[in-house]
Amino acid sequence: MTLSTLVPPHVAWQTGALKNGPVIRKTTDIAALAGVFADTKSWQRCEPGQAVYDVDVLQTETCEGALFTGVTHVHPGRVGDEFFMTRGHFHARREQGEVYFGLRGCGLLLLQNERGEARVEIVTAGSVHIIPGYTAHRLINTGGEILSALAVWPTVAGHDYAALSDGFSVRIKTDGTGWRAEASHD
Repeated sequence: MTLSTLVPPHVAWQTGALKNGPVIRKTTDIAALAGVFADTKSWQRCEPGQAVYDVDVLQTETCEGALFTGVTHVHPGRVGDEFFMTRGHFHARREQGEVYFGLRGCGLLLLQNERGEARVEIVTAGSVHIIPGYTAHRLINTGGEILSALAVWPTVAGHDYAALSDGFSVRIKTDGTGWRAEASHD
């Protein structure tokens, strides 16, 4: 019997680096996050090309039943009193869930259902986060080093950013020594 042997892609658990596969990297900088941070004046004073987060995804065919695997790296930093964060999104196919695995750093996973009810989960190395369908999600780096999380989600899920054009119902801000949550729309 002849059996083919494949060396699969690999993730370095301590850094989140992907290798042994075709990796696509997308970097999102401050300029691309217009309207995401509450303090517009502080946002305007930022260096437009400053990277806020990078996403590395293993190139995968998009079809029913296939899964994307990727790592999001959120850099440390703040705009005003808000921590660096991902844009956040619902899935275009709302019923599709996702799983995050904390790799390094510390932060929060902000989750919000379609009724605007929000909660946070603490993200650290080794944490596992099951994001159900119909739930918007955003990673927030509350620490002083890169926050990295491995994610697995259906390739057909898509992203719906427009549904959050008014933002999440909660903002996470520094309180000087940690973080606090406050309502976005009072």
